[in-house]
Amino acid sequence: MRILVLLFLYLSSINQVFADTEILGPRDCFWARGPFSADPYINVAYPDSNVYYWAAAFSMPVDSTLEIKGEYPYSRYMSFFSYNERGKPIGSLTDFQIQSKATNPFILGNQRSDLSRSYSIEVVNKNPLSDLSVSTDNPNRNILFTPEYRKNQQLVVYRIYLPDKNIDITGGVKLPQPVLTLSDGSKLVGEETCETLNTSQALQVSFDALGIPPNEYRELISQPDKPDTWPAHNPPKWFIQLDRKSLIGMYTGEIDPNAPRSEGGFYPNLDNQYIRSIINRKHGKVLIVRGKAPTTPKTYFKTSFTEEEDLRYWSLCSNQSFVNTRVNDCLHDEEIPIDKNGFYTIAISREEDRPRNAINKCGIAWLPMADDGDGMFDDDVTIIQFRHLLPSDKFEHSIQKVKRQDQLEEIMGPYMPKARYLMPNQVETFFPCK
Repeated sequence: MRILVLLFLYLSSINQVFADTEILGPRDCFWARGPFSADPYINVAYPDSNVYYWAAAFSMPVDSTLEIKGEYPYSRYMSFFSYNERGKPIGSLTDFQIQSKATNPFILGNQRSDLSRSYSIEVVNKNPLSDLSVSTDNPNRNILFTPEYRKNQQLVVYRIYLPDKNIDITGGVKLPQPVLTLSDGSKLVGEETCETLNTSQALQVSFDALGIPPNEYRELISQPDKPDTWPAHNPPKWFIQLDRKSLIGMYTGEIDPNAPRSEGGFYPNLDNQYIRSIINRKHGKVLIVRGKAPTTPKTYFKTSFTEEEDLRYWSLCSNQSFVNTRVNDCLHDEEIPIDKNGFYTIAISREEDRPRNAINKCGIAWLPMADDGDGMFDDDVTIIQFRHLLPSDKFEHSIQKVKRQDQLEEIMGPYMPKARYLMPNQVETFFPCK
């Protein structure tokens, strides 16, 4: 009975999130769902706290055409993705793929501050011709394939990563606007467009697209032959993102070495790849994570030109369970101190256990655990996750290069994070503030 009650409460909270008009952040009648990010925004599907997403659910009339007009934001990255009801990506357009008469600030070598920033993309109610629509080699310039599912619903998610310093969460530009052309040639804009597209319709989504059902999660963490810290290993074990069966395998220990890369669930951005670990503070109140930092463009402080680096973006996030898929907080690449040898040190703990030297001045970044742990059953559990976004072809150590779990350490090399549990006073002793 308790599990059913928890499931009901969770689903009720999701519905309330989408119905509440007092949620902080800009939105409009088309981008009616969002912003998704860390609290106090809509916090679901493991958003990065330095990234902001908006979703539009709609239904295009027969023989209509839909154009989305916008301006390139002042940010590290932007994209449009379409999804089905299970949260699987179907089509995509990433910033550098969008052609326009304006200067595209996301193309290497281009000026980032050019005032001419307008672009236009076409949304079509069709399936893509191939899987290239969700890769960086997309040949369908300015076309976003967005096929309908279930009761004629279509879904598009718009993302902005790391707006420049002192720029608002939209990247200093307005949200992209839809222009609908009906079969008789008439054009609709604004509220009339939203009414015709029925953008206020209920979201048609499978529950497992947003997380693991609570009853299933309860069984996974309560296996009779496992210790009370299971599935957290000591030292922590990192897993690449594979199919849903392998996600469950983090708890059962059964992971198919030939499992395919995940392409669905939690509404992923396929320009990213991830490694994750489940940790438990019963092993130690502070987790220290060290590794070599990939280089990234320094856009946050408004660098003038788009430059090629190892990655477009990387971050480390602290999350709750796969049930509520909530992020606690994230550290992005430009806010993590890097030592003279190119290595970072990150301390992860509750606020009450934060070592006094876990500050940037001492060369240690700090990332919080939630006081209620997994947000469901275990106050000591946290899930941590590294993101690698759009690696350079020249960078051989990205998560994207790892196709199998057993290749992880070999391919990532010095960029593979090493983690160790300690107590706060041990961190203060082992890592003196210089």
